[in-house]
Amino acid sequence: MTAPAADDDRATSEGLTPEQAVERLEQLHGAASTALREALARFTETGAVPTDEERARFRYPELRVDWQPDGAVRFTRRAWAKFQAPGLYSTTITQPTFFRQYLLEQLRPLAHEFGARIDVGLSAQEIPYPFVTEEGDEFVHGELSVAALARHFPTAVLADVGDEIVDGLWEPKEGQPRPLALFDAVRIDYSLRRLIHYTGSDWRMIQPWILFTNYQRYVDRFLDWAVEELRRPDGPYMALVLPGEVTVRRGDTPEAAEAAIAAAPWHRFQMPAYSLLRSDGKGGITLVNIGVGPSNAKNATDHLAVLRPHCWLMIGHCGGLRQSQTIGDYVLAHGYMRRDRILDDLVPPEVPVPALAEVQVALQTAAERVTGERGDALKRRLRTGTVVSYDDRNWELRWSQERRRINHGRAIAVDMESATLATQGYRLRVPYGTLLCVSDKPLHGEIKLPGAATLFYQRAVGEHLHIGLETIDLLRSEIGSLHSRKLRSFDEPPFR
Repeated sequence: MTAPAADDDRATSEGLTPEQAVERLEQLHGAASTALREALARFTETGAVPTDEERARFRYPELRVDWQPDGAVRFTRRAWAKFQAPGLYSTTITQPTFFRQYLLEQLRPLAHEFGARIDVGLSAQEIPYPFVTEEGDEFVHGELSVAALARHFPTAVLADVGDEIVDGLWEPKEGQPRPLALFDAVRIDYSLRRLIHYTGSDWRMIQPWILFTNYQRYVDRFLDWAVEELRRPDGPYMALVLPGEVTVRRGDTPEAAEAAIAAAPWHRFQMPAYSLLRSDGKGGITLVNIGVGPSNAKNATDHLAVLRPHCWLMIGHCGGLRQSQTIGDYVLAHGYMRRDRILDDLVPPEVPVPALAEVQVALQTAAERVTGERGDALKRRLRTGTVVSYDDRNWELRWSQERRRINHGRAIAVDMESATLATQGYRLRVPYGTLLCVSDKPLHGEIKLPGAATLFYQRAVGEHLHIGLETIDLLRSEIGSLHSRKLRSFDEPPFR
């Protein structure tokens, strides 16, 4: 939760412009991070601990926005960058240089359309020392006493790293500002470090358009496509960043690209990420192989959400549950039976997780373009319906117990991740969608035999991946309507 302001280092009575506010945030965060790093280096060299005066500098900047309307309240259909009620809103900020464009996109409408006053100062929330260290820092080594560091430097207190705002548990208190954003600085920094650990990628490389998959074969096809895009003379992409910070750049020879991909240590990471960066500012694509199961899906999205991506899509395999389906057919999920259970305490099962029209239309249009099929021909291959997601891969062994529930839900496909990813998108206010490919039909005796499976993968994976990529291209042009009001609550923070 956001800490209260600790000083009066604020703006004049007119407040700051959005641009001035972001510059001030960068100055304060940079100064605090530098002071903390210098104190850490001194401690490791000499054992000198920071004084109380020095420690008072190890604090996140705070962004405060005050809206006191005078006269008619401006109406907007936009789902974000608007106020639910008059008053003072605040949040602590980390990495303002990285989030600069995002912050400006949120602040400009609040200032220009609503006439809100913007102030910036230091908060009372300390920056935990692990969040200012980088790999390779000489003052971070195995001989350091973690207990000594925790005794003399700020650490992440888990009671302060939570999702109370996201989950609607925040209670307004007299005299306290309302939340300005879903995540405060310490929660964001916590996830940024987790992303490095799990994906093998620097969080700065992760792009705002995210594809999730549960099969390595999709990764292989994505890498082939990405290298081809880098070779296109007029292509918008400039670099491919692999796990372990291995990079393939535009202009690299085919041999160099192949060697870099082969050398990437993806196997060291639980959910390796592959990011294709654009040079035109429209946001590239990150593919994350989350593996199998709802736990991985929740873990990945808990942390990716702090980057405020524009959309995440699930493209993976499923079991077809209808006799009329054929292996290689597609399932466009418009509803989810949540048998994954992992989010039941956060988003109760009776809460509907709606399909987002903008994403659904883009997925179907992309399928038309990539397959070349339309009308009845497309309907024979792409079926819209409910997907049931389980936390038990061997759910078939409980068929007698699950049969009635699947029938009642009219489910047409089964997997282990889609419901979790969609529910997390709903919970964390990130647009989401699911397009699955039928790889077997467990209820009809059509299982994946080795030979048939190989033929299926060779034919289906490339086409399926390209539908996902085409969907992202379509959504880029609809970004204004993509961040739907369906994802916002009645007491939503102003920031997206």
